[in-house]
Amino acid sequence: MSVARTGGDASGAGTSEAGVGHPGGLTPEPASFRDPENQVGYDPQGQVLRVLRGAAVADWRALAGAGFFADLVADGRICHTEQVDPDADPAAGAELVLRHERIPFISYPYEWTFSMLRDAALLHLDLLLAALPEGFTTKDGSAYNVQWRGTAPTFIDIGSLTRQPEGEPWAGYRQFCQTMLYPLLLTAHLGVPFQPWLRAQVDGIESGQVRPLFRGRHRWRAGVLRHLHLHDAMQRRYASTSVGEGKEEMNAAGFSTELVIATVRGLRKLVRKLEWRPPQTHWADYRQTCSYSEQDRDAKLAFVEAALGQATGAAPGDGLDLVVDLGTNDGAYARLAAAHARQVVAVEGDHAVTDALYRSLRDAPDGPDRKILPLVMDLANPSPGTGWRGVERASFASRCDADVVLALALVHHLAIGRNVPLPEVIESLAELGRWLVVEFVEPEDPMARRLLANKPPGLFGDYRREVFEKLLAERFTILRREELPSRTRTLYVGAPRG
Repeated sequence: MSVARTGGDASGAGTSEAGVGHPGGLTPEPASFRDPENQVGYDPQGQVLRVLRGAAVADWRALAGAGFFADLVADGRICHTEQVDPDADPAAGAELVLRHERIPFISYPYEWTFSMLRDAALLHLDLLLAALPEGFTTKDGSAYNVQWRGTAPTFIDIGSLTRQPEGEPWAGYRQFCQTMLYPLLLTAHLGVPFQPWLRAQVDGIESGQVRPLFRGRHRWRAGVLRHLHLHDAMQRRYASTSVGEGKEEMNAAGFSTELVIATVRGLRKLVRKLEWRPPQTHWADYRQTCSYSEQDRDAKLAFVEAALGQATGAAPGDGLDLVVDLGTNDGAYARLAAAHARQVVAVEGDHAVTDALYRSLRDAPDGPDRKILPLVMDLANPSPGTGWRGVERASFASRCDADVVLALALVHHLAIGRNVPLPEVIESLAELGRWLVVEFVEPEDPMARRLLANKPPGLFGDYRREVFEKLLAERFTILRREELPSRTRTLYVGAPRG
């Protein structure tokens, strides 16, 4: 199973020295330290455990008997959770311990596409609409409370589910707006990418930051006036009011659970209607415009299929846990990998292309393709560690422990297009996994010539196949190489040394 830090109060796997307050032999989850009554950690076997204390114990006991909770766990919209036998409890001194299922790969909202963030928001709202009639709510509304099994979103923060106090609004509304609604409004209404905003601000986008962008005619776009301008005005009005005073005022105004349900229904209707129509990009039709011939494409598919089979046969246990496809474009090779692995992470830098891939996979019939998790990320500037002490949201490299890394039609874009030295390219690929299937594009290739035309002459004198092979052999045992029919591209299979 791949090792991954959760980066949320969530189920996953990982280690860190950043957390505090965990009893027994648990390794604390770096992002689960803000609520001392409800913390996540990992036992020596890597199981995901949640330590409950105080009011969180009573909340769980009520939740465990709720009909909506059992239904949503059964259909996969809430991660599977069970109470640990006290005799087997490794968390000495804990009042109650839960065990969660492991999420194959932890991702973050700033790595998701528009459609993924919208589906995550709809999942959170659907959960609320199921929970509220039974007297439950979520005490926060963070996008980080959702993770993915391939293209299927699942709610992971069981500790967020609590009993709804009568007469109080949804406590997670502000956080929902900051991490889900405002990012969606930015992209749907203004065409502004939300990912850089969320990557830079771990708590999401404040209403006061985004409100100036929605002036004039944009003020009247769907959801903007009520959930942005009026919300921002209310926040400023109550900035000096205590929580207790605010609750008293809402009770006096007749705030009820029915009103909360109506608000959530309105939010769901709004989110469902939000759409993003991205501009056409060069990468959207790359499969048609790239320099591959049909012979090259067929040979490449056969080579990758054979390499995946070879890696699967060499894997211990029962096959591959994780394959990462870097620069996936339309996901052709990720789909091949899905037949060999439990989870495939398909990374692409073009948001529009990645969003189209996600929608095609999500809407496909059940099958291996549904195990593919598309992520949008610039591989020359991958997700760093952020948040508290730089580990609350783990870097992409620290989350990625792939059995196989596919790096096809990628090296020349990094080495020539982004001026990353070849040794650095190889080193970064070696950090992400054990086996490597990689493609080297000769300087004479039409795509390489196009990239070199925009660079000063002589800048890439070391960009040669013999240099690449020497560097590759220093980090991997090269099991196989094959030159494609065009004779300007060569494929390699690298296995772990030793």
